[in-house]
Amino acid sequence: MTFDFERKQRIAIIGGGPGGYEAALAGAQLGADVTLVESTGVGGSAVLTDVVPSKTLIATADAARAIDDAGDLGVQFYARGESGAPLKPEVAINLLAINKRILALAGQQSEDLRARLIEEGVRIISGHGRLAGEDAVVVSTGPGGTDFDRIEADTIIVSVGASPRELPAARPDGERVLTWKQMYNMPSVPEHLIVVGSGVTGAEFASAYMNLGSKVTLVSSREQVLPGEDADAAAVLEKVFTRGGMTLLAKSRAERVENTGEGVVVALSDGSTVEGSHCLMAVGSVPNTAGLGLEEAGVQMSESGHVLVNRVGRTSVSHIYAVGDCTSLVPLASVSSMLGRTAVFHAMGDAVIPFSEHKIAANIFTSPEIATVGWTQHADAVVHKLPLAENARAKMMGVKDGFVKLFARAGSGTVIGGVVVAPKASELIFPIAIAVDRRLTVDQVARVFTAYPSLAGSITDAARAMHGVNLRGF
Repeated sequence: MTFDFERKQRIAIIGGGPGGYEAALAGAQLGADVTLVESTGVGGSAVLTDVVPSKTLIATADAARAIDDAGDLGVQFYARGESGAPLKPEVAINLLAINKRILALAGQQSEDLRARLIEEGVRIISGHGRLAGEDAVVVSTGPGGTDFDRIEADTIIVSVGASPRELPAARPDGERVLTWKQMYNMPSVPEHLIVVGSGVTGAEFASAYMNLGSKVTLVSSREQVLPGEDADAAAVLEKVFTRGGMTLLAKSRAERVENTGEGVVVALSDGSTVEGSHCLMAVGSVPNTAGLGLEEAGVQMSESGHVLVNRVGRTSVSHIYAVGDCTSLVPLASVSSMLGRTAVFHAMGDAVIPFSEHKIAANIFTSPEIATVGWTQHADAVVHKLPLAENARAKMMGVKDGFVKLFARAGSGTVIGGVVVAPKASELIFPIAIAVDRRLTVDQVARVFTAYPSLAGSITDAARAMHGVNLRGF
């Protein structure tokens, strides 16, 4: 659809998560008449109950861990007893204060995003939106869905996200059996947290609560933590988890979870049980697409309820787009944001670069973090892994675990992927992401100056070790 200079293009967006927010912002900046419908708050669950809260919790857990590890660097904490003898104080975790800060920070971020959209001229309606055919959105704004607003639109963008998946035999109760949305209501650090699910969400919360002082048991139905991720990275994380006292139950499937009143009992498929104080169910998510009128509008859906879209977010109906976790694409906030902008640019006739899954930079916020970009499994690739323990800055910081791994195409030396396991790997992956996106060779990366000493120096060191791949192959 091309931009109509005689009348502002009307864009209606259902859902104000990362994709909906960026779509609204891009549309307003390009001169469209934009209406955003949001039921919980601008930023959606990513800001209010998922990404921002969980990463804030993780940052707090990392701070607690840093205090514990400071002794390795010669920094010691002591208090004086009545006799004047030094006492080693304990690190106290006030989870009520932590959660209060987390929720306040999330709320403030949501308000900041809302203010930015209003400043740019976006109309925001609080309510539940659904499609009314192909060209309009109906919003229920009153209690019980009694009042309605109708929004006529030239372009409709669906960005309704996803919710935690619930198992019939392990229904969350918000007290002891919890989803990731309910983790911020606990008054104190759980004595023994059982995490069911070893994907990204399960691994992140297991890591955080281990560092906050909980006994943690991680129940994984697969052979390794983080199935589908780089095997070397998963192995490092498993070593760190085991060293920290976490119990890893591989190839174990939870069949039932019971709240006993005093704790929880998790029944496994092999007939054994695990007892703990709380249980986090991290078994995936389901798209929030039910009842939106998508099928009635002719939008094709998958059996799982995800919206099928192409690489610019377009659905089977030409002027209806979908972005974020409700689609068939990679469920990452960064992907949602990028596709939100791309969808609006495409709808308004602006130049776009179609989404490419193999250029995504992703990060898992465990301790240490695990970041990836591009092809990390490729038959025509030369791989070099450099342990972080060899890095001078890492030695200074007391970092013992992690590595930088580069993947380059044999013959040309073009960087096609990378894995970083390190503190703040989410920051270190960026130069590798640029190399992948710009098709730089390892020699070009090797010639870039990095500060010395720095963790980023391991990236250029790895690239220098691959010198010649563009000349002779391996």
